[in-house]
Amino acid sequence: MRVTHLSLTDFRNYAAVEVPFEPGPNLIVGRNGQGKTNLVEALGFLSTLSSHRVSTTSAMIRAGQDAGIIRARLEYNGRDLLTEVQINRTGLNRAQVNRSVIKTRDLPRYFSSVLFAPEDLALVRGDPSGRRRFLDQLLVLRTPRLAGVLADYDRVLRQRNTLLKSARASGLRTTQLGTLEIWDDRLVELGSEIIDERVELVRQLGEPLRTAYQAVAGEDHGPSLLSSLSIMGADEENAASFEQRAVVVPVETTIGAGVSTSSTTGSASTTDLFRTALAGLRRKELDRGMTLVGPHRDDLVFMLNQLPAKGYASHGESWSFALALKLASAELLRRDSASGDPVLILDDVFAELDLSRRRRLAAAVTGFQQVLITAAVFEDVPEELTAHTIHINAGAVVGG
Repeated sequence: MRVTHLSLTDFRNYAAVEVPFEPGPNLIVGRNGQGKTNLVEALGFLSTLSSHRVSTTSAMIRAGQDAGIIRARLEYNGRDLLTEVQINRTGLNRAQVNRSVIKTRDLPRYFSSVLFAPEDLALVRGDPSGRRRFLDQLLVLRTPRLAGVLADYDRVLRQRNTLLKSARASGLRTTQLGTLEIWDDRLVELGSEIIDERVELVRQLGEPLRTAYQAVAGEDHGPSLLSSLSIMGADEENAASFEQRAVVVPVETTIGAGVSTSSTTGSASTTDLFRTALAGLRRKELDRGMTLVGPHRDDLVFMLNQLPAKGYASHGESWSFALALKLASAELLRRDSASGDPVLILDDVFAELDLSRRRRLAAAVTGFQQVLITAAVFEDVPEELTAHTIHINAGAVVGG
């Protein structure tokens, strides 16, 4: 899979721009603030329906305009595709493939990319929500139907929270408790599938993560991932330290379609654990008016040298871990995909690396069908990645 052409209209600082891309490495060069990252942000949005920079899509629309348009020509499974999304300031966004209207949430079916940017350091050092979002985006890229499962879970969660708040305000009624049990069933059904899919994904990321970390850092610090699950007692609100996280699930102890809990509670399915956790927290949920257990409260723990990276890893180690996690994601996607490699996007990465790590990263990415790189300084990027260079200045392509 690769991008052959990108067109933007009223997106960020671009009134209109046309950018051709080649197979292999593509370097986008320009001083800070000229619009380099805006180009790769647009492509990232096509595959994840979110921005790595902002939480609201309206921020990507050019000032004074009501909508922005991203249009990309793709080479996909030996055929050409034209994908398009219109981001509206008000109302729903709209999407098309080959001029036919599709559901916007189906766009990731047609374009797969993995983007790494300085903001991804927050995966290691930031809040659990960012790590959950990382897992869910990767799940959808690998299995697009899970976008519907995640959306349905969010809808059920909102409805259940509304009912809990109503019960708290008016006092618990028998009729409300019966309705709550109906929402419990749906929450457990959808949530258990999400938990199982995430745990299996974490397991599969383990080996490529170790390979990628050593390739980038040049050292083996034993990187690993642990699923921290609220249905097994972990609570992000009370996790002041790693030791207080209650229960984490090492990737080696996951099995099949459920979570193996032989080390703590004996063999039990994810749905059983979820229902038991809900029952145990019923009174607390009614008191607080919110759902206190489920995949929306889980976390992913990053480990280096058998210590949690958050709080123990140096800046360089954290950076290498986050980068390795994205490279591992790209490796999983290329193994799964019948349409070829995902497009690998490296946004302002090389400026953060010393010379040896730049060379190692260049060696690690040159095997991908297409790599898009942004840099403020041409000399920061190893020569083997500069064959096709695009120069950006003030929202315009000024040379290639």
